[in-house]
Amino acid sequence: MSDEATLILDDKQYRFPIREGTEGERAIDIQDLRARTGYVTLDPGYGNTGSCQSAITFIDGEKGILRYRGIPIEQFEEGPNFVEVAWLLIFGHLPNDAEYQNFAADLTTCANLDESMKHHFEGFPRSAPPMAILSAMINALSCFHPEFFDLEDEDHFRVAAAGIISKIRTIAAYAYRHSIGQPYIYPDPGLRYVPNFLHMMFSQPYAEHFCEPVVRDAINLVLLLHADHEQNCSTSTVRMVGSSQANLFAACAAGVCALWGPLHGGANVAVLEMLDQIHRGHISPEDYVRMAKDKDSKVRLMGFGHRVYKNFDPRARMLANVAERLLPTLGIQDPLLDIARRLEEIALEDPYFIDRQLYPNVDFYSGIIMRAVGIPTNMFTVMFSMGRLPGWIAHWWEQSRTLGNKIARPRQLYVGPGVTDHVPRDART
Repeated sequence: MSDEATLILDDKQYRFPIREGTEGERAIDIQDLRARTGYVTLDPGYGNTGSCQSAITFIDGEKGILRYRGIPIEQFEEGPNFVEVAWLLIFGHLPNDAEYQNFAADLTTCANLDESMKHHFEGFPRSAPPMAILSAMINALSCFHPEFFDLEDEDHFRVAAAGIISKIRTIAAYAYRHSIGQPYIYPDPGLRYVPNFLHMMFSQPYAEHFCEPVVRDAINLVLLLHADHEQNCSTSTVRMVGSSQANLFAACAAGVCALWGPLHGGANVAVLEMLDQIHRGHISPEDYVRMAKDKDSKVRLMGFGHRVYKNFDPRARMLANVAERLLPTLGIQDPLLDIARRLEEIALEDPYFIDRQLYPNVDFYSGIIMRAVGIPTNMFTVMFSMGRLPGWIAHWWEQSRTLGNKIARPRQLYVGPGVTDHVPRDART
């Protein structure tokens, strides 16, 4: 197979090198396309454009493969540990015991917010969207930690990474407590990452919330399954902002804003709303699927299909297993889970969905799990942000250490008016 691609334009031939990734993916390197030919590529949505080379996450959508630093995602299902996966993504290897203990200690040390930040929460109305608060408060962190603006050595960066990963759960919990008018609960240094977050969410003065091990494992898995997903919208946003050498806080705050969109982070909310609509409307799953297949109907089957996966989303299988264990353990009989299971059975047997490669994705079950734990719907995307943060940090760091890194500057195909003369105001009709 040739290691070059030939492009013929205006009877002239141009050769461009072909790059090959670790897993055999091949890309045509067109970095000097415009300089040599005067042309640019037009690729709305960047579905065929590789914006970078990365060693963090590998996805094969046709085969339903997801790997973090080469490790298949399925290997994290038993005894899931979000903190360990965060280290893996950011630093490129699983932590040894000393690295893990030191990183966990950093997370504990960094959990508190500066007391002055409480006043920022009080300035938001109770009805403020939690994602708006999350983005604003991550940006505000930079005002309290200017020492993390310039991160050149790995030790300094490790503390900054631990700080933002730890503080995001405190910000998230405080945003929730503010929205319901309840007192802020300080982080408990004796609790691990997930139990500490749920403690800040649900404890009351003199009545501490107890996190069941099955709940801890379920939320750990939800977070780590969202920890990175290659060059998605929010991660690409973090990289684009970071390409200007913007600091880590600014880049991650931008990632939150991108994730806020209903086509990205809000998908699991849409799934839960669909299941609730089916339940409250006494619609059978069979009838709902029938309506979804009607091209004249406005009904959509949420949580099926994925921009990348053309096979079963491996994360969906893992979360389905967790949901089946979690709800009975908590004594919850959720009719929405029964509806979800039946929708999955129908879709996996129906040629309509099979031919279109519409399989359940990660959003299909994550909302049910969070609902069972008591996470309110308006906090679902915040939880997604908490999970995705290590991936954003990893990509920001990888990009900042890439030699010859350029500021992102896409081109466009202009389709507006040609040269037009200015008309004085008194002569305009």
